[in-house]
Amino acid sequence: MKKLKRYRFFLILLLGLLLIAFMNQAIAIKTVQLTGKSILDMLILLPPIFILVGLLDQWVKKESLIRYMGEKSGIFGVLFTLLLATVAAGPLYIAFPIAVLLLKKGASVRYIVFFLGAWSTVKLPVLVYEFTSFGPKFTLIHICFGLVFYYLTGILFEKIYSQQKLLKHGMTKEL
Repeated sequence: MKKLKRYRFFLILLLGLLLIAFMNQAIAIKTVQLTGKSILDMLILLPPIFILVGLLDQWVKKESLIRYMGEKSGIFGVLFTLLLATVAAGPLYIAFPIAVLLLKKGASVRYIVFFLGAWSTVKLPVLVYEFTSFGPKFTLIHICFGLVFYYLTGILFEKIYSQQKLLKHGMTKEL
């Protein structure tokens, strides 16, 4: 039963697909094709990213990363994180293994959240597209509000994370 509970989300989706197939086979076939294409895209993109993350884990010293993205890095941490996210390439799910590595190396939770948000907002191709399609005013407003929001969200997550860490540490100390 425990194994079944582990896969409940997948089973619910499979049940939904069977219901769609019962109602309209063409849509079900299209759904399976789209899912297969998405899985194939991920299988092509993720192995090189995992190799890159492994290399970065070996090449980047923890002390260096803490200096650039640690809790006391200040405005330099914001600028470094922004630069890292701006030159990034690829869909957002590629950023998560990188974020885990950064967190493992001692980057502040604030900068991890900011990095993930900035990855989705200020990548160079996105900026060029927004600037040409919507104009400079929209692009500037979108970026400014987005970055402020991500940074404030990062501060909030950092506070929640440190409170949970304190609670967990306090509980284990009592046991």
